[in-house]
Amino acid sequence: MLRAMRKHAKYFYVLFFIVILSFIFWGVGTMDKSTGVPVAEVGKERITVEEYWTSYDRAREFYRTLSQGNFTEEAEKKLNLKQRVLDSLVDDLVLMTEAKKAGIRVSDGELADAIVNEPAFVRDGTFNKEIYVRTLQLNRMTPEMFESMKRRELTLARMRKLIGESVDVLVSDVPQASGNEQALASLRQTALPEMRDRAVKSYIEGLKQQMKIKVNQQLIS
Repeated sequence: MLRAMRKHAKYFYVLFFIVILSFIFWGVGTMDKSTGVPVAEVGKERITVEEYWTSYDRAREFYRTLSQGNFTEEAEKKLNLKQRVLDSLVDDLVLMTEAKKAGIRVSDGELADAIVNEPAFVRDGTFNKEIYVRTLQLNRMTPEMFESMKRRELTLARMRKLIGESVDVLVSDVPQASGNEQALASLRQTALPEMRDRAVKSYIEGLKQQMKIKVNQQLIS
């Protein structure tokens, strides 16, 4: 089982991003960030204790499902799950800060398209407003709260895509150098996704060197 966990661990940041999206149906976003000691600060932005532990619980639940209920305390420690969750939250905050600085934004039209195509709100291939409203009400969320979180999700996805495209440009030059189309196809299927992830991670680490980041590690011990 631990071997399976390690196999999937390298995809943690991609999978964790998917897990984060499920938080919109668990009440995240309703907390007051102005009070309490934060787990981490990126510039003037904060990650609250509540946000961290909610994220951690959902990530742990994801791995429990992945391992069919056999995600032991030992497996969790080997994955260093608590630290991975914190790192992912900080990385997202770093990317959001840079997106704002670079003027990268999601238009109202793009946001509306994303919402009406959200699978949770679609029935029989069509957006169902009643389900949309009821889902938000059940989770004590206003449309404004949900839209803010969805805009954030789309912004992060756009930032990652833009960074990953730099890798795509490099790969597109391979045929000119090697003339081997089969090798390029293999590269795109196997190595390219990992290369994109590494590019994003490297970009984020570079940004961190330029930002004031404070982490209260003892709060997740």
